[in-house]
Amino acid sequence: MSNIAEYKDIMAFHPGYYVADIIEDMGISQSEFAARVGTTAKTLSQLINGQAKISNDLAKKLSVMTGTGVDVWQNLQNTYDRKLIEMQKAEEFDEQKNIAAQIDYSYFVNVAGLPYTKNAREKVANLCKFFKVSDLRIMRQPDFLVNFRSGTSDNSEKKVINSRAWIQTALNIAQNIKTEPYDAKKLKGYLPELRSMTLQSPEVFLARMQRIFAECGVAFVLLPHLRNSGVNGAVKWINSDRVVLAMNNRGLDADKFWFSLFHEVEHVFQQKTKTVFISSTAEKMTDINIQLENDADKFAADFLIPPDDYKNFAPTKYTSDDEIIDFARTVGIHPGIVAGRLQHEKIIPQNRCSGLKEKYIIEIKRQV
Repeated sequence: MSNIAEYKDIMAFHPGYYVADIIEDMGISQSEFAARVGTTAKTLSQLINGQAKISNDLAKKLSVMTGTGVDVWQNLQNTYDRKLIEMQKAEEFDEQKNIAAQIDYSYFVNVAGLPYTKNAREKVANLCKFFKVSDLRIMRQPDFLVNFRSGTSDNSEKKVINSRAWIQTALNIAQNIKTEPYDAKKLKGYLPELRSMTLQSPEVFLARMQRIFAECGVAFVLLPHLRNSGVNGAVKWINSDRVVLAMNNRGLDADKFWFSLFHEVEHVFQQKTKTVFISSTAEKMTDINIQLENDADKFAADFLIPPDDYKNFAPTKYTSDDEIIDFARTVGIHPGIVAGRLQHEKIIPQNRCSGLKEKYIIEIKRQV
């Protein structure tokens, strides 16, 4: 360990640095100096190498030997300690500044009302306050908020940090949504009405949907996409009576919106209160989560298009748009959902049925 510490333009000199100078000026060995000052060679060596603080006893002995005040040696130690803290703070800030640089700060200005600033220190302070953390480096800790498992090529630090930032934003917004205690039976009773909303425009169904969820103990949050987050949706239980269901408005094709919604609803029904479910390109799932995700996929697909009806429909690559429309009318859903299912299963190509599919345009106002 050195008796000089430095970080960028900050330097700190340990008291041992000055003791080494005195020994050199006297032209004696460290062991002889230790004997003259009345300490052990080991203690002196640790002091000179910056491995130990100068004790009050040694400060007193050095003051007598060199004709200086005790406070001179104590002040050298205090100054060194303060400089170390200054360096630590500078290094910590630089690390936090690097994390802040990976986050699209303008998103939080527009969505959450954070003050606009170009000052890195202010950005770090504002983001810490909004994310409810004392240090932005907490955002990359493995056990913070949701555990992203390593081993995926898409699991970069930037993606993990922004995914957590998006989820925390949803949780912050959910705090302002009043909900009744969670009631699975009531939510299941509302499922047919929710499904019927596939035939409505977002301007019509969105407010009603939010009220339904709130009655059932679900705080429904629809957020803009956060660049580099990779999160499309999330379910997180706050307690046994309240759960947050958050969705991303990125690429809001009607069929994807409704499939994602009912996928997340099934995660609510699974009621894994200690698990944060996320639909994300950054997550590598465990075997149990894979099963839960598969169950959620099956629930969404089967609820939107009942399996027996779909089997009787028996679509092929030759199925016409009119046949898709007629089938959708029969089962009571938007034809774009049927077209999306056929595209997903590669029964028809992606460039088919563009006239049947609908893209939602949902303006999301500042919510925090």
